[in-house]
Formats: sequence, C-alpha cells, structure tokens
Amino acid sequence: MLSGLITPEHGSITVKGRRLNGHRPHHLAGLGISRTLQGLNLFPGMTVLENVTVGADPLSRSGMLSMLTGLGPCERDERELRQRAMAMLDELGVADVASALPETLSFGLQKRVALARALISEPDLVMLDEPASGLAAQEVTELADRIRGLRTRASVMLVEHHMDLVMEVCDHIVVLDFGEVISSGPPDAVRDDPAVTRAYLGDSVGEESDD
Repeated sequence: MLSGLITPEHGSITVKGRRLNGHRPHHLAGLGISRTLQGLNLFPGMTVLENVTVGADPLSRSGMLSMLTGLGPCERDERELRQRAMAMLDELGVADVASALPETLSFGLQKRVALARALISEPDLVMLDEPASGLAAQEVTELADRIRGLRTRASVMLVEHHMDLVMEVCDHIVVLDFGEVISSGPPDAVRDDPAVTRAYLGDSVGEESDD
C-alpha cells in the first residue's frame, strides 16, 4: 500500500502531513520515498554504475528537451549524477565493481548495489524489503551497521524475518500473524509478548489449549 501497488480498503496513508490518495509506484520518488525489492530488480545489461545512476533521476535538473537533444545542462547533469553514484558506491564498499554487470556479482554485492540505487536520490523514507534474505552472517552484521547509519539521513521501514536484525536496528516493531497485528511497540516489549512467542515458536508440548 505504501508503494502504491495496492489501494487500502480502510484507513489512510499520510506522509509528512500529506494524505496520499491514489498514488502509484512512479510517484514515490516525488514523495521523497525509495525502496529496495526482495528480488532486487537490477537492470540486466546495464553496469552497476548505470543502475545506481538511474536512481538519481529525481535529482536531475535537465528537462525532457535537454535529455532528448543532449543540449543545455544535460551533459553536466549526467556527469554530476555519475559522480554522485560513484560516491554512493564507494560509501557502500562496491565502487570497485562499478563497471561490472550486476548478474556477474554475488547476491550480497547485488544487495548493496540495490541499496545504493535506493539511497542516491536522498529520500526521506527508505523502505527495505527483506534486506537480510540470502545474506551470510557477516553480511547481516554489516547490513545492521548500514541501517543504523541511515538514521542520520532518512527514516527506515523494513519488512524482515531475521529477528536478530529486527531487534537490533528497529525502534518500533509491528508483528503480523496471517495479516493480523498481534503486537506493536519497542523491541523489548515485542520480545516479551506471549502472543509473539506463540505465533513464531508455538506452544510448549503438553501446554493446555486456550480453546
């Protein structure tokens, strides 16, 4: 719903005091929102640098005519965006693969490229979809450090099943069980909530049923 893929049947979505009505995914950049996808969705046939530069489009000052003709500020604009993309890749430790195609990289490196593409537009809100999926333990630790570092530049919302990561980086957690909210609050409160324990770990053998 936040991405504009599904229209809510009830309630409303408000971003920075503005109520969103009928927004679509292509409106997100203009709203100061970016996101990563669990499936990454990096563009094949485009280099890592080109993939990240695409994410900088909201920062472009060139109009459509300039982009089509190559005249005016287009060349300068493209050069500045590429420099910004390289700086973001360097920040995430993948500048050395800027000229590589994403499909030649490990899954962990591709995740970093996708994150760089989401961050380069300087969003106010970053949505991360299963950022820890498919990552090794050390990569998850590095991811936690990156997410904590984002707090100085943007708000972060993530959907994640890696509970150690969730408890480590989140200030507020909402737990769903088959689409129903069963717990909401700070990490310590959610961790100690019996409803969460039952939903994710089950009842003890021999425990009497509530039915």
